[in-house]
Amino acid sequence: MYKYFISIFLLFVFAESFSQEQEKDSIFNKEKDTIIYKTKYGLRVGIDISRPIKAQFNGDYSGFEIVGDYRISKNFYAAAEIGYEENTSDEFMVSNSTSKGNYIRLGFNYNAYQNWLDMNNEIFVGYRYGFSLFDQTLNSYTPNVSDAIYGDYFPAATNTAPITASSLNAHWSELMLGVKAETLNNLFVSFSISYKILMSVKEPDGFKTLYAPGFNRIFESNSGFGFNYTLSYLIPFSKKNK
Repeated sequence: MYKYFISIFLLFVFAESFSQEQEKDSIFNKEKDTIIYKTKYGLRVGIDISRPIKAQFNGDYSGFEIVGDYRISKNFYAAAEIGYEENTSDEFMVSNSTSKGNYIRLGFNYNAYQNWLDMNNEIFVGYRYGFSLFDQTLNSYTPNVSDAIYGDYFPAATNTAPITASSLNAHWSELMLGVKAETLNNLFVSFSISYKILMSVKEPDGFKTLYAPGFNRIFESNSGFGFNYTLSYLIPFSKKNK
């Protein structure tokens, strides 16, 4: 009987020892087979190609924009755009004016897309504060005069003497939504739309600002939309675990 119990005991000891060795081998293999994917951190710079394309089809417009962002954490990017625009607005039978100047937009993007493996794409939402400094020239305008008898208003002779107002400015906020895809190594294509809300604008004497560079056309609602289509290149400074 004792030999029987001793044999069973030795069998359990051997089985336990074999199980522990198998578990160690399994852990070792898991650690050996684990692949750690790293993601790139650095400065990404590029241009908005929608503006020169627009200039090709619209002779009243010219402009360029340089874009950039810097990755500060897994999902957050500090972002900025700086550019120049010149645009002529023609209000039929009322006025023709040209605005030209520089602008800058500062803010951040948040990437809401969960990348697979070593992918580096984005579906992002963002915020920008925008500021522009520009001149506006009233090229021509047609004032309305009042009929002394009937009290009606009708167009008078068109005034074609240019009137220029300098050092105008505009401030605005904008919310952005866009996608960014890495098409080649470190080369990105991005598309985004933005909703803009004008916070303040300096008006010229006796006339209204119709267009602010960086903001686009100013409507009565003091709001508008923007569009960007950019090509950019990432200059990687480091890599970190995803």
